[in-house]
Amino acid sequence: MKFSKDTRPNGVTDQETAQLLAEALPWIKNITGKTIVIKYGGAAMVDPKLRADVMSDIVLLKTVGVNPIIVHGGGKDITRAMEESGIPVEFKNGQRVTTDEGMEIVRTILAGKVNQELVRALNEHGNIAVGVNGVDGGTVIAEPVSADLGRVGRIKRINGALLQDLVASDYIPVIASVAIGNDGGYCNVNADVMAGEIAAATGAAKVLFLTDVDGLYLDFDDKDTLVSQLSLEEAHDLIEGGTLSSGMIPKLRSCVDAIEGGVSSAYIINGTIPHAILLEMLTLTGVGTAVYADSADAVNAVHGPIGNFASKLLENK
Repeated sequence: MKFSKDTRPNGVTDQETAQLLAEALPWIKNITGKTIVIKYGGAAMVDPKLRADVMSDIVLLKTVGVNPIIVHGGGKDITRAMEESGIPVEFKNGQRVTTDEGMEIVRTILAGKVNQELVRALNEHGNIAVGVNGVDGGTVIAEPVSADLGRVGRIKRINGALLQDLVASDYIPVIASVAIGNDGGYCNVNADVMAGEIAAATGAAKVLFLTDVDGLYLDFDDKDTLVSQLSLEEAHDLIEGGTLSSGMIPKLRSCVDAIEGGVSSAYIINGTIPHAILLEMLTLTGVGTAVYADSADAVNAVHGPIGNFASKLLENK
């Protein structure tokens, strides 16, 4: 004999759960059929429990008709591997100095270890994820930034059509931030920068940058200065003002580049908050910092191809 229960282990009743799902409907309608790019990194990638939760949330979005594309780095794993191999770890202007020897470590860790771990975590839910790096099909082509940085690359071209083909085939591309250089060798590309440019190249509606802090702070030591949203013009002013921490500048600049490339909105969110992606995508409040284009038309625009059902949801708007 089995008796029904009206509460779950976390104390939330079934009725409350149903109400939350019903309230999420407008947000689901607004995003289904659209592409979003998620830059995945920080503690949410290193902690196995957080990683599993993030992958489950991404699969949930895919299930309700969203087309996720994941871009990832793997800085902590790279640093550990370089130290174990006796290769000096050096940064200049926030970018990792990458010698030819160091590039082999970067390629092995990103395209091999980290990428396959994420693909495997997603594919626990079904055969839905495909691992990609910039070399595959010329997905990302780059050129050296400077001789001082070695194999660090600046993106010159992205094969957005290849990624759109994968999305159209209902796969989730998981992209390691390794590019093919114009000399035929590998290049190490900042994952934030790659995520922003891939979002623009694929006609994504949104791009999310997962990090280990709650968003963008005007003064990191003052938690009351957390910015919930800002315009493109305000973002430019902050970057040019020189007051932000060095770690936030690439993320904010990538938000700006994505929006200037046609993406409606960009978000910097704390990936250590449980279900942060769902909170940002499917609730009114959201979490973290949102960057919007100046005009309301740009914010509400539909970018890139969407499915037939999703287009019907937009017919009465």
